[in-house]
Amino acid sequence: MSAKLLQTTVVLFTCLGSLVVEADDLHVGAASVKITPPTGAPMAGYYFERAAEGVHDDLYAKAIVLEKDGVKAALVALDLISVNRGIVEAARKEIEEKAGIRGDHVMISATHAHTGPVLSDSSPRSKALGGKRSLAQEHTASLPKWIVESVLAAQAKLVPAKIAAGVGQEEQLSFNRRFHMKDGSVGWNPGKLSPNIIRPVGPIDPSVPVIYWESREGKPLATYVNFTMHLDTVGGLEISADYPYTLSRLLGEFKGPEMLTVFTTGTAGDINHVNVKWSNPQRGHGEAARIGAILAAEVLKTFEHLGWLDAGPLGVRNETVELPLAKIEAGDVEKAREVAARHREGKSNQPTFLEAVKAYKVLDVVGREGKPLEAEVQVIALGKDVAWVGLPGEIFVELGLAIKNASPFKYTVIAELANGSVGYVPTKRAYPEGNYEPVSARCAEGSGEMIVDAALRLLRGLYAAARQ
Repeated sequence: MSAKLLQTTVVLFTCLGSLVVEADDLHVGAASVKITPPTGAPMAGYYFERAAEGVHDDLYAKAIVLEKDGVKAALVALDLISVNRGIVEAARKEIEEKAGIRGDHVMISATHAHTGPVLSDSSPRSKALGGKRSLAQEHTASLPKWIVESVLAAQAKLVPAKIAAGVGQEEQLSFNRRFHMKDGSVGWNPGKLSPNIIRPVGPIDPSVPVIYWESREGKPLATYVNFTMHLDTVGGLEISADYPYTLSRLLGEFKGPEMLTVFTTGTAGDINHVNVKWSNPQRGHGEAARIGAILAAEVLKTFEHLGWLDAGPLGVRNETVELPLAKIEAGDVEKAREVAARHREGKSNQPTFLEAVKAYKVLDVVGREGKPLEAEVQVIALGKDVAWVGLPGEIFVELGLAIKNASPFKYTVIAELANGSVGYVPTKRAYPEGNYEPVSARCAEGSGEMIVDAALRLLRGLYAAARQ
């Protein structure tokens, strides 16, 4: 064989019977690494301190690595309340060094489980809820290493693969938690069977995107499931991944234990599982199992209708959006310091919930010394059919729907709390309506719409590139 012929040969013959696999075919690998904190670790999710007394089910860093035409990207999901920017940057740097995957080609998102560990960082709220404790600091310091391990393990499993996609619909699990009330206000989680509720303020997103990969021989590799609903079902003092635990277990029973289920949360900033028209309590592991089973059933139904896709070019684009800070009024800082001090003491004369929420928001905003919030918007696209959008916060559902409705891709999957978090991101309309999310928001009115614009720019750019 001539040297010229050797240089131009791009076909790799494998031992897959008569199958011929081209060198530029899609390759996929998936793996997980346990990230469960030790007993006694401070637990995240609320405005009071608590510590883990046991483990109901383990937490994981789950990674899917994609390779196409020499381009690589990774999708990582963590069973955590959030992921801070320092963890993302440390993990990306090491992934680039050890795996050869560009750091900005790695999407690292958190599921928003409220039964995981507090992350240790410099925020006043983290410090107040146990972030300064050694168990929290040690666990947080280990997270970049575990994320890297998950990506390296997934990369080691890369094999030629096929991709299929579909979208289910589940309309009975999620609910908008903001309501128009009879007194003219907007209520937040106003209670079951409340006679003062008129109607929900906004919609839900009932779609259940399902992306599935299997090897050329038909071996299941990974299923990526996304759903728009808060992970605040279990409560209590046991570590748990919440309803994705049951989802993963049931899909594994169907497809086999070697298949990895990766779950990410859609734009669920104002969406939860509480049905105010149903008197039943909706708390605990039983409720999480109920939700996980119903969601798994919808995914299993969707498996029947998955469509196989042509794996086009793998593209990644990122944009950092500078979000204006929330307005701070005269006297807010002094009041916030006084409220936070009372809250940390944990004794009598405790502040109300919204007083504590506002206090920690004010302290975070003031701590930025006027510097805008940096929000990374990321899109990873495979051909002209599938795109994953990473948004760094708890995003209101209408903002996510705006992205999906205007996206040129057939399947657009949005993972919130990706690559860091700027906190709650309400719609412009929600700010004057008030209550929890706008009170908590560190970013100013209009920030959500800025994020939508950036996401659509990236989606349209990648779609145009894929068509060339």
